[in-house]
This record gives sequence, structure tokens and C-alpha cells, in this order.
Amino acid sequence: MKLLVVCQYYYPEPFRITDICETLVNRGHEITILTGLPNYPDGIVPNDYKKRKKRYEIINGVKVIRCFEYGRGKSKIGLFANYFSFSISGTIKALFLKEKFDAVFVNQLSPIMMSLPAIAYKYKFNIKILLYCLDLWPASLAAGGIKSGSFVHNIFLLISRWIYNSVDSILITSSMFNDYFINILNINSVKITHLPQYAEDIFIPKNQIHNKKNNYKYNFVFAGNIGEMQSVDTIIYAANELRNNENVIIHLVGDGSKLNDCKLLISELNLSNVRLHGRKAVEDMPKFYDMADAMLITLKSNEILSMTLPGKVQSYMAAGKPIIGAINGETKTIINEANCGMICDAEDYISLSKLILEFINSSNKLQMGLNAVEYYKSNYNKEMFIEKLENELLRLEE
Repeated sequence: MKLLVVCQYYYPEPFRITDICETLVNRGHEITILTGLPNYPDGIVPNDYKKRKKRYEIINGVKVIRCFEYGRGKSKIGLFANYFSFSISGTIKALFLKEKFDAVFVNQLSPIMMSLPAIAYKYKFNIKILLYCLDLWPASLAAGGIKSGSFVHNIFLLISRWIYNSVDSILITSSMFNDYFINILNINSVKITHLPQYAEDIFIPKNQIHNKKNNYKYNFVFAGNIGEMQSVDTIIYAANELRNNENVIIHLVGDGSKLNDCKLLISELNLSNVRLHGRKAVEDMPKFYDMADAMLITLKSNEILSMTLPGKVQSYMAAGKPIIGAINGETKTIINEANCGMICDAEDYISLSKLILEFINSSNKLQMGLNAVEYYKSNYNKEMFIEKLENELLRLEE
């Protein structure tokens, strides 16, 4: 299959779409991705990509076409400039593409406007679009502080409704997205299918899972974006509750808009039981997973956010790690169903600290990790994901 992929983010940015594209190439498909200039998460475009450099590349068999965009920076104005610059430049680039593809695949994170180049290409060549919804719009805006019903929210509600209705098929990462599409966005004529994310092979341990040998120090690891939505301050406040327990060390691995705020909070609380490791390359992450006795997950207490299933859940499970978190909705349901961790309500740092102590004293730690692996294999493994994605793409040609 000859496929055009549209996503604002791609390698060297740490998103799963890179692995998806390279896997499809290895399975015999011809893949071209229309993407932006790398700048996530630090918000700065590297010099290697400025002044029209590296606009066309071939990376591990994937043809990469890069469109102009402003670096997202650290402000909301910079973020919106980033969003709109890609959607405009990408749409212009799509209209001037001469090559014809069998279908278009949109890997839709934030913003929803990253889908516009795909729609422009669809109307030019009269081909179909499969959209994979990872961030629900305009719900993501509401979770970020723009109130539902406000002028800005209503504008993006109209834009989002039009974009979702303009594609031919939609894949959703969380089963809870379905109600929002039907009841809020009024998407009734587009086929919607549930396809949860998978974890890259690098997270799957090569050795059998064993009980912890050192029964003194316990390492708890949060890995991923440290932003407004992730509520990492909940973990830091929980660490403060545990400050006198020498058995507990908490590791934060990642970067994001709230990293500096977290540093300040750790300093203000004078915590010695929290380690900040910063952003690490994907290939460096397994060593942090390996050292973890359990992985941590948090999100803000928000009705819309509770619908999401963060991609780190699959990575945590694939690594065979118990999951401890303060999170609501879909994630809480999945972890309880898998019986692979301990979960309390979002933003409840006191309960989170108690769960960490309960985990340390539990005799069920090994079984939680084994349960995580089994649930991952049955529900989220990569082979299942790629086969289902291929089938959905091939249906577009029917």
C-alpha cells in the first residue's frame, strides 16, 4: 500500500508514530509522512532543521517531508503559533504534492488542525482518510483551561466537528471517546473503531520477571511528559508525605512545561527523596523501567481527561511493572481490570502516599507485574495493533 501519513510530530520527537511508520515499511508498505520541524518538548527548532535544511529525508525507509512551523516555545501564544503555522504550511504543501497515494492516515494528537493537510489532499485527489484520535478535541482545550461554552471553545468545537466529519473512518485510543464523538460532536456518519495504543518492543524485558532482591530501597518511577495535564505535583506532594521513610525514592524522568515548577516545588519542600532525571532518549528508557519496583501515573481531576488512556500505560504493562497512580476514568478501570496495580482518585496525594506504603508491604508485587504483562499481551500487543491498522487502511480502498 502506498500511504501518506500526516502528523505534526515525528522523529527525533518522541512519538509512537515513528515506530508505526517504520513497522509499516518493514511489512512492505510505501510510507511518506508530511510532518513539521522537530521542537517537542523543549519548544526550540534545532539548527539542523532551520533555514530550509532537512526538508526532505529518508529515515529507515520512510520518506519524510517537513513543513515550516514555529517552535512551540513556553507560552500559550507560542503554542498557538506552532499549531497554526504547521496547519497552514502543511495544507499548502499538501495541495502542491503531485504524487498520488492509496489513502491518507492522520495520527491526530494536539492540535486537531494538524489534520487539515490531509483533508486538503483528500479533496485534491478524491481519496479516503483514516484518522487515529489520540487527543480528543475540543475537549483537550477545555482540560487546558479554556472553558466549555466559551467563545474560543465554541469556535474549536465547530472546527473539530467539521474535521472529524470530513474523514472517512476514525480510530479511538480510549473506548470512552465514543460517547463524546456521538453525543457532543454529533459524529454519526463516520465509522468509529476502538484501537488502543501499543508499546514499542524496546520496553519489553528480555529476561523473566523476578521478585526484588533488595528489600530495603524501593524505586518508584514516573516517565513521560511533565505538563499541566499530568499533575506531577501530586507525586511530589505524596513524596513530601513520605519524606521520613528512607525506603522510598521517587524518580521523575521526562521534560515538559511544568518541569521548572516541579523543580521549584521540590526545592520549597526541601525534598531529598525525589530524583529529577530530565528528558531521555527512548533507547535509554528501559534502564529506568528496569530499576523501578513500580511505575507511577497521574492526571488532573477532569471529566474529559478521565476519558483518555495515556500511552505510558501500555509501556508500563509491557515492561511487567506494577502501576501505582492517582487517576480517574478509563485508566483506573483498566488497571483495576488487569489487577496490575493500585489506584486512587486523581490529585489525591495523601491516598497516593498511602498506596506506595501499601505496595511496599504487599506480598503481591510480583503477581501485579505478571498480570500487567498478560493483560498487555491479550489487549495491546504490537502485532495486534498493526494488523488491525492495516485492515482499517485496506478497507479505505474498497
